Amino acid sequence: MSTVLSQDEIDLLLGAIDSGELNATEVNEEKLEVKAYDFRRPNKFTNDHMRTLRMIHENFARIVSNFLSGYLRTNVTINIASVDQITYEEFLVSIPSPTLLTNFNLSPLNGNAIFECNSNFTFPIIDSLFGGQGKKFGESRELTDIELSVLKKLNQKILDNLTTAWGDVFQFTSQIDSMETNPQLNQIISPNEIVALITFVTEIRGEHGIINLCFPFLTLEDVIANLSAQFWFSSQDSKKNAESKSKDEIAHRILNAPLDLTALCGETNISIRDFLQLSIGDVIPLDNKVHGDMHILVEGILKYKGQPGLLGDKLAIQVTEKVQEEM
Repeated sequence: MSTVLSQDEIDLLLGAIDSGELNATEVNEEKLEVKAYDFRRPNKFTNDHMRTLRMIHENFARIVSNFLSGYLRTNVTINIASVDQITYEEFLVSIPSPTLLTNFNLSPLNGNAIFECNSNFTFPIIDSLFGGQGKKFGESRELTDIELSVLKKLNQKILDNLTTAWGDVFQFTSQIDSMETNPQLNQIISPNEIVALITFVTEIRGEHGIINLCFPFLTLEDVIANLSAQFWFSSQDSKKNAESKSKDEIAHRILNAPLDLTALCGETNISIRDFLQLSIGDVIPLDNKVHGDMHILVEGILKYKGQPGLLGDKLAIQVTEKVQEEM
């Protein structure tokens, strides 16, 4: 905001110019920075929204990398390349044909989003799942019905991981609605609508590919307030507090769990005939000495040794030794 001069300051400034102490050409007018704005493609996502989307999907990339590495039994690397906002038409023009476009909903949000996988990503996966070396085919081609069925199940598992990555910002469930291989036939929104485009680079057994996540603004409009760094970090703090509270509660329950303690006076071996003939007043000799330590069992496991005695009018035992684990 410009500084407002008082009348005295204005008079001093004019007086300095009249006396020649100040050259009028040296008084620079305030320069206004003009930024071009295209009304045909307005920016609906702020920089803060884009940063939050990057943080969410960096986590998504790590989760999916681990999932696919275990699923395909090979090393899979996925890294986020860019986060941009463009028109839906620009997105369709930028992707190759044929490619695999998976339309999925984010219930309870309205509208759909798109998960796009090009052939450099899908064909090494298909080759690996069908027993090959994980190499892409020579030329891009249309996917067969069997390949589409296999990839639909895999993409649903990947989108389940997307739900996990978004969990701290918004809880939704993702479900595949349809799959298309021709970008020009996948008109889910108006071509001029703004979308958030998250691009990932992938590597599977040396084969490099690209996958894209396309979120229309209309789909994320209801949760746009959650896409802020402040909300993100506050949710992270709440999650840590919840985890700490859970740990304290678990520790409290463990420390207050009841245990059975047994004091073992000694042991002996007798025959069944002698056992059946036992009567009141009989004496059974044990293997423990009179002044020897008794074994103290915790849930049937030997943990301590002690001496018997009385505590008030109750029988008691005093712990004298902790038994080593190897014993």
